[in-house]
Amino acid sequence: MLIAFFINDLEREHPGYTTTVLAHQATERGHRVCYLTPSDFALQRDDTLHAHARFMPKRKYQDAKEFFETLKSGKAKVEPVDMAEIDILMLRNDPSIDAETPWAMEAGILFGREAAKRGVIVLNDPDSLGRAINKLYFQSFPTEARAETVITRHADDIKAFAKDHGGNIILKPLQGSGGSGVFKVDAKSKSNLNQIIEAIGRDGYIIAQAYVPAAKKGDIRLFLMNGRPLQIDGKYAALRRVASADDIRSNIHAGGTAEAVEIGKTELHVAELIRPKLVADGMFLVGIDIVGDKILEVNVFSPGNLGSCSRLAGVDFSVPILEAMERKVGIASQYANSFDNRHLAVL
Repeated sequence: MLIAFFINDLEREHPGYTTTVLAHQATERGHRVCYLTPSDFALQRDDTLHAHARFMPKRKYQDAKEFFETLKSGKAKVEPVDMAEIDILMLRNDPSIDAETPWAMEAGILFGREAAKRGVIVLNDPDSLGRAINKLYFQSFPTEARAETVITRHADDIKAFAKDHGGNIILKPLQGSGGSGVFKVDAKSKSNLNQIIEAIGRDGYIIAQAYVPAAKKGDIRLFLMNGRPLQIDGKYAALRRVASADDIRSNIHAGGTAEAVEIGKTELHVAELIRPKLVADGMFLVGIDIVGDKILEVNVFSPGNLGSCSRLAGVDFSVPILEAMERKVGIASQYANSFDNRHLAVL
């Protein structure tokens, strides 16, 4: 197979990122791998879709670190490719990172749609990703599965919501990821509520979310594949992310730490509640953040920490992901033009 990984840019990549883990596993299984960024596409005069792709040398790599060093070196060559020759395009960018360059935010979605028209399997489905480009997508899941939420730009709405919840709420921007711009409001900080609302509101709508007390123990990142919890022999691709003592954010790159976690009936029930929506939307690989019996986030673009999940569980979760991708290519070959991308993405 030829697998293309779409990212924001090479400078922001890291040897421990999930994208690196998946791309390295692909080469280990004998597949060709290339990387694409928002500026690499070219729709030609004959209506063919091409890209200026950075191809990884097809060889064995000692580990993901050597793979990444090769990617960043001159050994990875930029070559033109007809997108119709690519078997799978995996959209692994974070649109919120490109907020200041709007043309780049939706490049993966726009050209992902064009690639799907030309027979490329695009993961996750670009049409659904277009609807999930901000956190409003989160509201499409059952109320039982999510914390009570208000989305507004009016300070009075937020103050009334805070009062109804005893002053304990979480505020964050509708656009954004990685814990950026997240504030916890309580009795100690309520005097700063106006300033917090003003600071977040400069960038658009504000999410006010009921504080879930279980968040004191951190949140659980759980990977779902084809709508179901990703597991190997009963070991789930999951970890507990615990915030540092002086920060409410449990995101690893925001100072949180990763710990092993047992996935039980509560987490599996939450995952089952949101499964129908993920399957209907063609969401192949998703990371959900669970606190207690609620989901706080659904990351459908670039869920991270797969490598950490593998280390903590003692298994390699990238293997079943690549196996699933290989199976999809096989199905597409056996059932030519029988399934649209959204259905094929979760078969």
